[in-house]
Amino acid sequence: MLQSSTLQFLRELVQNNNREWFQENRKRYDDAKADLEKLVGTIITEVSKFQDLGNLLVKDCIFRINRDVRFSKNKAPYKSNLSAGIGPGGRSSGKVDYYLHIQPDGESFLGGGMWDATAEQLGKYRQEIDYNADELKTIIHEKTFRAFYPEISGESLKTAPKGYPKDHPEIELLRRKQLFFIHRFSDKDVTSKDFADQIVKGISLLKPYTDYMNYILYDANPEEEDIQL
Repeated sequence: MLQSSTLQFLRELVQNNNREWFQENRKRYDDAKADLEKLVGTIITEVSKFQDLGNLLVKDCIFRINRDVRFSKNKAPYKSNLSAGIGPGGRSSGKVDYYLHIQPDGESFLGGGMWDATAEQLGKYRQEIDYNADELKTIIHEKTFRAFYPEISGESLKTAPKGYPKDHPEIELLRRKQLFFIHRFSDKDVTSKDFADQIVKGISLLKPYTDYMNYILYDANPEEEDIQL
């Protein structure tokens, strides 16, 4: 669970997103960060029981609250949320892992999936969908999975990707540029005693999908095609 004071700090930060206020409330931020670190530590311990996370440390998971404003019109110096990337390598793994987002007023969520794929990775994904979409569909349409992850986030092309017909039977999946599944939490959920258990459950349900995507995008080696004579 997280403390209600953590959510309250984030609410007030939205209204006072400036360095002077933040420094005056630095102790509150440190407490909120420590609160998240304690939660993430529990999650790592429990997830390690069914997934090898290597020597993952809590500090490797927590994202900085400072925003990079160099190329943004929004010059607010701080994010309005606390967040963590959980998986082998933590927030900087570069692979598909589990993302925990803490933000008041029902904006907290756990999610994971294809989000920032390169053109080459999208090509691998679409090639796999064209060849055999059933494996992915079996995972993401499984009843327990979809009950926990009813929300699909991410962009799709407006038309068929190059090289695929518009009437392809898996055109909806082929059009996907991003395929990210989300489970939202109320503030009551976030401050409940079983919040860590809910997250661990969500990660266990998401694992087959993240395993599939990591294999397709990063681990699979292209096989030589048989030449038909």
